[in-house]
Amino acid sequence: MHLALKIDVDTLRGTREGVPTLVELLRRHDLRATFLFSLGPDHTGRAIKRVFRPGFIGKVRRTSVVRHYGVRTLLYGTLLPGPDIGRRAADVMRAVRDAGHETGIHCWDHIRWQDGVARADERWTYEEMRLACDRYTDIFGEAPRTHGAAGWQMNRHALRLTPRLGFDYCSDGRGTHPYLPIWNAEPIRCPQFPTTLPTLDELVGTGDVTEDNVAAHLLERTSKPLLPQVYTLHAELEGMRLAPVFEQLLLGWKAQGWTLGAMRTLFDALEPMALPRCTTGPGTVPGRTGTVLVQGPEFLADVDRARAA
Repeated sequence: MHLALKIDVDTLRGTREGVPTLVELLRRHDLRATFLFSLGPDHTGRAIKRVFRPGFIGKVRRTSVVRHYGVRTLLYGTLLPGPDIGRRAADVMRAVRDAGHETGIHCWDHIRWQDGVARADERWTYEEMRLACDRYTDIFGEAPRTHGAAGWQMNRHALRLTPRLGFDYCSDGRGTHPYLPIWNAEPIRCPQFPTTLPTLDELVGTGDVTEDNVAAHLLERTSKPLLPQVYTLHAELEGMRLAPVFEQLLLGWKAQGWTLGAMRTLFDALEPMALPRCTTGPGTVPGRTGTVLVQGPEFLADVDRARAA
């Protein structure tokens, strides 16, 4: 019963304020996690373009975006220039590594990737990933070994690049268990460890779920033995206003018998090339607008070979 903690860091404020809070909280519980950093400009304010997407206004209203991100962050890239996160917060990122946590890439420009990668060509995709890899290497003095896509947004070019760029594994989408991805019958030799549990912003405001009881709702989902799980949290949420909720989750998961740690621990416990091969592509998840990378069923050719054996 292993539950991996994956921390997405989207903004400068999340890096400077949310990350240290999470590092301290994890220290108190003697736990390690995987921190995935946005390494280039913070253009959070440009997300205003999503106002015309179905469901976006409803999400903003129920998840209190202004309270979590702050007015200044929501102006970056529009009325205010987008600050370079990697240049202004490299010391915070290195402190995470020095505290014993795994680090990796979330993206170069979060908004640019999340809103653009679905329709991007190979050159655009490569340049965005190369910028992130180069900045990571500049900050940490070594190449990145893992990647978790901003907004769970990927395309076939990005998936193809994951082994070429030297990633041991990635956590780029949503699903139920670790797998080797197949996109339109093309196998990708880089394991995916998808986010398996809903995020707090997907739960709060749906039905009777509030910030006060969301931990109980999530713990109910993990109360019975399950496959290995990956929980994605955000420095801007669980590292700030929702830090008490995250601590409730940690205490609850420990009481349920889960072993908590970084995704690297989960990767090390498995034989990557023996993982099932599953189709993957755009799909939807409850509580999130638009499409994300979603794990599909096992590749039929592999199922047929297994039956024959």
